[in-house]
Amino acid sequence: MSIVRNTASLRKIAGAFIAATNACDVDAVLTLFASDAVIDDPSTGHRFDGHAGIRAYIGQFFVGYHTVTRLISLENLSTGLVRARVDFTGDFGHEIGLLDISVDAAGTIVRIDASLE
Repeated sequence: MSIVRNTASLRKIAGAFIAATNACDVDAVLTLFASDAVIDDPSTGHRFDGHAGIRAYIGQFFVGYHTVTRLISLENLSTGLVRARVDFTGDFGHEIGLLDISVDAAGTIVRIDASLE
């Protein structure tokens, strides 16, 4: 099986993540991730491991803060890795961020490295 290379496929995966977080649908978010996936977000001071960690991250920082995410741009960095530049708004105000999304051959998210500009 080959790694997802197609920018359209990577855009679809990023779009599904954004749509699920905007809908505050934590279960839908989790279906996009491998069971041992990681979200590393230095702005929170934490790394979130596996479905339990990702559930906590989405619950606190997306559902809890009423975060709405809008895709600004998408850049294919390498095989299976895309950088989404996003606009975040919510109870915290407004931020521009980057989500480096790594996917496996099945198109499942295995890692997100998140940062704020």
